[in-house]
Formats: sequence, C-alpha cells, structure tokens
Amino acid sequence: MRLMYPTGKTLGRFCFGVLGRLDVTGRESVPPFGPVILIANHLSNNDPPVLVSTMGRRLNFIAKQELFGNPFSRFLLREFGVHPFDRSGRSVDIIKLALRLLAQDHTVVLFPEGSRSPDHSMHKGLPGAAYIAIKSQATILPVGIVGTEKFSSRRMMFPFARIRVNIGQPFTLPSIEGRPSHEVLQSMADMMMSRIATLLPEQYRGVYALPPSSQQEEPNAGATQPDGSR
Repeated sequence: MRLMYPTGKTLGRFCFGVLGRLDVTGRESVPPFGPVILIANHLSNNDPPVLVSTMGRRLNFIAKQELFGNPFSRFLLREFGVHPFDRSGRSVDIIKLALRLLAQDHTVVLFPEGSRSPDHSMHKGLPGAAYIAIKSQATILPVGIVGTEKFSSRRMMFPFARIRVNIGQPFTLPSIEGRPSHEVLQSMADMMMSRIATLLPEQYRGVYALPPSSQQEEPNAGATQPDGSR
C-alpha cells in the first residue's frame, strides 16, 4: 500500500492549517466517486499541495516532463499522482492522458489558464479543458484559491499566511455531436472559468470580473468566510 500520498496530505494539513491559516468551504460538494475534473485558478506552485491537503479524493496532476529529471523527483511526483507530458510534443497527447485517467474514474486537476498567473488575476482560459470535459462528460468541480501567492515554495512548510479554498457546486458540459468548433470550445472554457471566478474575491477575477450591475446582485465571494453555495 502506498503511504506517501496520505502521509503528505496529513503533513500538508498540519503545515497549511496550523502553521498557516487554511480556510476551506464546500467540502460537501466534492463528488465521492466517478470521474471528476477539478478546475481552479493558478496562483503559484503551492496550489497543488494545498489542493491535495484539502480534497478527500486522491488527485491526479499533469506536469511538464522536465520536472521528472532526476530519480528522486520522479519518484516523489509519481507518488503524488503527477503524470508527465512532453511540452515539445502535441497537445493531443495531454488530452489523451487526461481522458485515460478520467475513464478510470480518477480525479484530474486542470488549470484552464495553462500556467501560473503572473499578476495573480484570472487570464483567458484555454479551450483544451473544455474539450476534455465535453469528450469525457466527467463532472466538473470548480475551485477558487486565494493566498498561495503570498509565500514562496521554499517556505511551503512554514507558510504563515492565510489560505482560502472555496469549492463550488459540481456541473457538467452538454454533450456535442461531432467535433466542436474552436468558438464553441472557447465559449465553454469561458463558462468554466466564470464558475471559478464567482468563488474568488473581485481582485482575483481578472478578465472574468463581472460587470458592476452583476456585482451588486451576487454574494460577496471575498468575505471573511467565503461561501461556496449557489
């Protein structure tokens, strides 16, 4: 039995919850079984460990192959459900990998922006995540992350910062016959990103910030205790 993942999760809960201030809302929204695509905003390299620490289900990540350069890092990453892909190859290989994991009823974490946000606000989502969601018809779980940008990865075990993870309501994308156009995929990706945006304080929403009229009607996602309800 592999003990690295549960041991790391326990350690993460201690570091983020005791040596930091970790607030999590919406844990009851996490589907207990079946294929799940967890989508989240991406602030820093601290995001994956925080997600591992807060989610009841085992998570799978897809990361650049360069991180697997030495035997120790390769062993550690694989123990924590990280799967390599070659960035010089075709994007279709990433899609095939994600679809294969979802077909085995795993939970796959996707950051639809494709990389960390340099200014910590949301940028345009890429259509690849929408394509994976449509083809797999997996449940999509939106998550908003706040605070992981406030400490470096070298200080991960001693964050001394407030971290908030706001888990939203799961949803699915409609099934589409044939190959969806780029426009349709981008529209679906924007909808997925908007679900994440509603779980974040206004200053984190970036290009997915709501117009002033909508902001007056929606709950305050940046309140002291964020609310993951709809």
